[in-house]
Amino acid sequence: MNEPAGTTLRLIFPQWQGGNHPTYHFGARLLEWLAPAPTGPVEEVPVAPPSAAPLPLERGIVARAALREQLHQARRLIELHRPDRIVVLGGDCLVDLAPFAYLNERYDGDLAVLWVDTHPDIMTPQQFQHAHAMVLGNLMGQGDADFAAAVPRPISPHNVLYVGLHDPTAWEAQQMARLGLRNVPPDQLQREGSQPVVDWFKSTGARHLAVHLDLDVLDPALFGAVLFARPDAPPGAFDGVAQGELSVPTVVQLLSDVAQHADIVGLGIAEHLPWAALALRDMLARLPLLAAPVVDRPG
Repeated sequence: MNEPAGTTLRLIFPQWQGGNHPTYHFGARLLEWLAPAPTGPVEEVPVAPPSAAPLPLERGIVARAALREQLHQARRLIELHRPDRIVVLGGDCLVDLAPFAYLNERYDGDLAVLWVDTHPDIMTPQQFQHAHAMVLGNLMGQGDADFAAAVPRPISPHNVLYVGLHDPTAWEAQQMARLGLRNVPPDQLQREGSQPVVDWFKSTGARHLAVHLDLDVLDPALFGAVLFARPDAPPGAFDGVAQGELSVPTVVQLLSDVAQHADIVGLGIAEHLPWAALALRDMLARLPLLAAPVVDRPG
């Protein structure tokens, strides 16, 4: 489907508090540098840089106040432009809350959401303290009231499809069944290609599509800039947690195929953790002639 004329806002959103991981801030910055040049306006959501101070636990959510303020700032920047399309470069997964909520209003509910992720992101503060694992639930009007309130027009579960999700927890599987959420797991995608996703999109009756791409859907053995490829993680650190099983070519092919049938109006890229680039940055800052000079102090 050819993209019609309209404004595409690029939203830089280096939020890290939703996953309580400072590297998300650096990951968003690097995404901004790596991405092709924008064709429309660019805005950056103000986010406090990481510090050594621990984040507070506020009514069951880590950094609730900071996350709510960043959510409001994101919506404010979107409203400045009232764009037809939004690209989000994040940051943890919560960065897609304000943009996708806006798009569902912008298109009067005529929006489907493709959630390309290894995890369902429908938890509540009763299950988990980090809000990045709650974002899709919030978009459907579920979960914590503060964040669900940012979605005046909730997205129908009928208009949501997971791709790449596998091995959810028992609680997540129960909630997915309760909401009627559908999934194309990695083995089905690899076996049948994009057709099940195209068929789902046609079944929604929607014309517009927003795509959430959590990079942890990628196999950490093939793509090293994800949580599960952290080089200094102790043995067993991720035991029992679903890890990505898709390849970059598979994801690119999927989204290219879907774009032939859908007007893609939203693309959010999240959870970029570039371990090698971070280590190189830190090394360069300590090398002779590059490191900040040490100023001798008298006495």
